Amino acid sequence: MSIPQAFVDPSSIAVVGATEDRAKWGYWLATGALAGAGRREVRLVNRRAAQVLGRPCHATVGDLPETPDLVVLCVPPEHVRPVVRDALTKGCRAFLGITAGLGADEAELAAMLRRAGARMIGPNSLGLFNAATNLRLAWGNFAPGSLAIVSQSGQLGSEIAGLGARAALGVSRFYSVGNQLDVGAADVLESLVADEHTTTVALYLESFAGGTRIVTVLEALRRAGKHVLVLATGASEASRRLARSHTGSMTSALDVVDAACRAAGALRVATPRELVDVARVLDATDPPDGRRVAVISDSGGQGGIAADLAAAHGLRAQVFTGRLQAALRALLPAAAAVSNPVDLAGAGEADLQVYAKVAELVAASGEVDSIVLSGYLGCYGEDSPSLVDAESAVIDRLGRLHRTDTARVPLIVHSMSAASPAVTRLREHHVPVFDTIDAALGALHRATRLGGQPRPAPATERIGPAAPAVEPVVAAVPEPGYWAARAFLTALGIAMPEARRVTDAAGFAEACASLRPPLVLKAGWIEHKSEHQAVRTGLDPDTAAPVFREMYERLGPGEYVVEEQDTRPGVVEMLIGARRDRDFGPTVAVGHGGVHAELWRDVSVELAPVDRHTAAGMLDRLRSRRLLDGWRGQPAVDVGSLVDAIVAVSEAIAVTTGVVDIEVNPIRVGPEGALAVDALVVSRSAPEVVAEAAPEAAPEVSGVNGHRETTEKQEKTSEHVH
Repeated sequence: MSIPQAFVDPSSIAVVGATEDRAKWGYWLATGALAGAGRREVRLVNRRAAQVLGRPCHATVGDLPETPDLVVLCVPPEHVRPVVRDALTKGCRAFLGITAGLGADEAELAAMLRRAGARMIGPNSLGLFNAATNLRLAWGNFAPGSLAIVSQSGQLGSEIAGLGARAALGVSRFYSVGNQLDVGAADVLESLVADEHTTTVALYLESFAGGTRIVTVLEALRRAGKHVLVLATGASEASRRLARSHTGSMTSALDVVDAACRAAGALRVATPRELVDVARVLDATDPPDGRRVAVISDSGGQGGIAADLAAAHGLRAQVFTGRLQAALRALLPAAAAVSNPVDLAGAGEADLQVYAKVAELVAASGEVDSIVLSGYLGCYGEDSPSLVDAESAVIDRLGRLHRTDTARVPLIVHSMSAASPAVTRLREHHVPVFDTIDAALGALHRATRLGGQPRPAPATERIGPAAPAVEPVVAAVPEPGYWAARAFLTALGIAMPEARRVTDAAGFAEACASLRPPLVLKAGWIEHKSEHQAVRTGLDPDTAAPVFREMYERLGPGEYVVEEQDTRPGVVEMLIGARRDRDFGPTVAVGHGGVHAELWRDVSVELAPVDRHTAAGMLDRLRSRRLLDGWRGQPAVDVGSLVDAIVAVSEAIAVTTGVVDIEVNPIRVGPEGALAVDALVVSRSAPEVVAEAAPEAAPEVSGVNGHRETTEKQEKTSEHVH
């Protein structure tokens, strides 16, 4: 469910804990609320003051002449419940909880809200802001813009807003969701789908409980034509601890977050600076449709560094065609480089318009997807005031190119000046400009990762609950052990070697006689066989019997499996794993397999199920991908059979709810196809059900600096009671 209108454009507000002390939260909340007094009724509540900021104060919410649409709570923790009880009795149904440190009172507060059908953002919230409705209920000031910020950590969200403001990137909405006692990030995100003032959404979360709904809402934002940038410090680590497969230990929490972002068309970034840099590009232009980049510079050194950085980011500064090079030579001196990167060789000093002329020519060529202009532009007027007008004319021309280019070739500028009038003018034209080339190319690289996808028309309706992607539960949940795992995989269409199940020496001898050597002996009930010396390979009729006797005496009775050993030449060992993440649900992974899988840790992850196109993309991200195409004279393998197996395992984990972990390691892929030679399938056990169902303890605070945020809020609300 989305958030009530009271959190978007309330008709009236009551600030409980209002004060004139600028060091207190109550001052910022009161002054912010009063800034929108022309749009809504604002009431101030403080039992100790008859007047605040020239406005009369009321002692309690119950004393107000009308029922406020939104109540803002900025009182010491011990007073929150009484204030809420008083407000609920008054008929209030929407609360913004700034106060932190409620401890055990949170559970009772949640119950009170639930019984009354009321909603709350917070507690431990830094507040909210909506530029379109002049709703200012947060610490600090926000410049209006197109970036919406939804953050579990208020302080980190405030940092993002501050970095954006310094780069002329404003905020459309700001929501600090705090402890998410009632209203969660997904509720707030859903309210942004139809917000015409938001083009990019910044999301910071420390945990992804209910991750499947978050993915659904992020998909809706993408369908509405909005970009989502996700900043995360970790998620789903608990599900990794539950995983019993090697794959589970090889994938990180952020691998799963990345998979969720890919599924939703969002992008994860690592720092607030990265987020703001790419948001600046997205605020100004659509992301490039491809990775072809033109580098134009007035310095060979700067152009070379830019080209190297572009290559490091996977961008391609490919050589221009002869036709384009000839056109550039006609504009530039004989000493200029025109192949890409382009070195103006002093042409800009002779005629500043050459910057725009070259950019226009390259943009119209159809040979590039983006342009990076790097160097001294932006410094001419700053260093030589007589050139201010000429430089401004060039900036205006670049601005027109940026706005009207029919080829949709984004222009990114790196200027040696950080804040000259020319740089300011570039920003006024919405041309992304950076003071370092690494920041410029890093932002372009990340924006490019969001490109190449269709941009649907903005949605006009809010989304409802998502339908399940697959029909849940099939009956074929295997029993424990390798023999059952074999049956499970072969039912999925995954090929496995011919094998026999045995429990004693006589049965073993009979199995050896019916199978083609060399043979493999496995103790089927042991999960990670190599680690326990529970597997022996290369057996023949002469060596098999003593090996079985030794393993039986050492490991004891049980279900043993004898298999024909795969001896095909030109085989590459891979692994396929799948598991149920407690936040995001079914996931699938593929990577370099065998006994050294955890050493190489070469794995790619997606949310399950996946189609063949997505499965092939997973392989393309692996460092070991080249082994599949043939390496050092080896033949190329049947990649299609591996793709089919990935899809089959992904579908199995998605629909078989009784299975929590699947690992096929190794699956040996050769020119003739893929053959799985070991597997682990873990079914849901009673202890795991309890562990998975138990809610994690709600943190008292949120954010990287959560403890400090809580302490500061307690200090800043300690004097103002209802």
